[in-house]
Amino acid sequence: MSSGTLTRKLGFWSALAIAVGTTVGSGIFVSTGDVARAAGTPSISILAWIIGGLIAIPQVMVLAELSTAYPQNGSGYVYLNKAGWRPLAFLYGWATFWALDPPSISIMALAIVSYIASFFPFFSGIAGKLLGVAIILTITSIHYRSVKEGGRFQVLITAVKIIPFLIVIVLGLMYMNPEHFTYIPAPEAQPGSLIGGVSATTWAYTGMAAICFMAGEFKNPGRILPRALISSVLIVLALYTLLAVCVTGLMPFGELMGSSAAVSDAVKHIPGLSGIASSFVAVTAIIVILGSLSSCIMFQPRLEYAMARDGLFFQRFAKVHPKYETPSFSILAQVAFACFLVFFSNLTELLGYFTLIQLVINILDFAAVYKCRKREDYQPIYRMPVWRVTTVLAILGAAWLAWGTFTWAPVQGMVAALIVIATGLPVYYYWEKKYGSGRHTGVPVRMPDPQDPAAQEPV
Repeated sequence: MSSGTLTRKLGFWSALAIAVGTTVGSGIFVSTGDVARAAGTPSISILAWIIGGLIAIPQVMVLAELSTAYPQNGSGYVYLNKAGWRPLAFLYGWATFWALDPPSISIMALAIVSYIASFFPFFSGIAGKLLGVAIILTITSIHYRSVKEGGRFQVLITAVKIIPFLIVIVLGLMYMNPEHFTYIPAPEAQPGSLIGGVSATTWAYTGMAAICFMAGEFKNPGRILPRALISSVLIVLALYTLLAVCVTGLMPFGELMGSSAAVSDAVKHIPGLSGIASSFVAVTAIIVILGSLSSCIMFQPRLEYAMARDGLFFQRFAKVHPKYETPSFSILAQVAFACFLVFFSNLTELLGYFTLIQLVINILDFAAVYKCRKREDYQPIYRMPVWRVTTVLAILGAAWLAWGTFTWAPVQGMVAALIVIATGLPVYYYWEKKYGSGRHTGVPVRMPDPQDPAAQEPV
């Protein structure tokens, strides 16, 4: 029988699969061309991918320290709360539930359907939307019934989704043309830049923090979380860089800069795959996005679960299934909202403007380490090296991404932020008045036990 809380059942491979599986998504199929276009030359384009990955390392180091100090479900909500920024912690979760997490599930489901429709045109219109809902519900059934089985499925689907990329990398190294790396821009061409190239990679490197949302469900958080976070960055960095090298070597750089589907176009230059390039990439995309969808359905409901147990969200979200020991209501509510959004794709696009407030709060997540280090209960198992410098680098990297998003849609982003504040603060003060600051509801949250060797084992 369940103890009423989520227990520690997941190991290192599940953590790594969630981190990598969330990060490597559909964006990589088009972002290679975007980076090349922004960079302007082959060498700068490849260097941009390397620097983009290096920028993510300080960020995961900060999260590794915070998550081993407070190995609880909730990620940024927990860290902002511990830093004394409770209203911001609530707004983070409020915006995430209504405008970010369920829309991401619906977007990925519809993306999978669009690739399936390239093989079976029947799945367009309402038939495609129904298929999208069916895909969401099928993946949900796995994560609803068992976090352990969900972790195993995530390991499997992540391993499978990496295989097509490895095929492209191996064949690309065999058939690439070295002359493609000597591209010289035409005098009248618009000059590229390293900064522009790196900026184009930043979204491709987001997602490793997913495991922090489930920090309370890993058996040995002090050891597993830092290893998984740092390993995931290095794996994704190597994968993206090698893929960029191969794509650049397979097709003329001028063609690459003009491509909106760089990986697909590059595969056409591989002997033996040229005739099936579109089908190969479509199947790869289905697997890749399916892995990301599975990861999101798995980790996202943990945020609302943590907030509800802290008295700052609808109390039903704190419910743990007595048999399956999963946050059952939180999972079902989030998925139901996502299925609703599948039928209103225009609304989903509108909700994308709320991304800016999440990125700004992510900056505060990293800044929270300054406040948390002053707390008596701050005893992380992992401590980042040169912590002040590392934290500043993490903040600058997050600020760069936030600025890039702001310049894309400044007015819409500000309006979305004002909507979150206007709708969220009244609800926050209502719940705060009803339950009291810091008061937990139901069964107390499973805090790390100082005597628990699972929480004390060093990295």
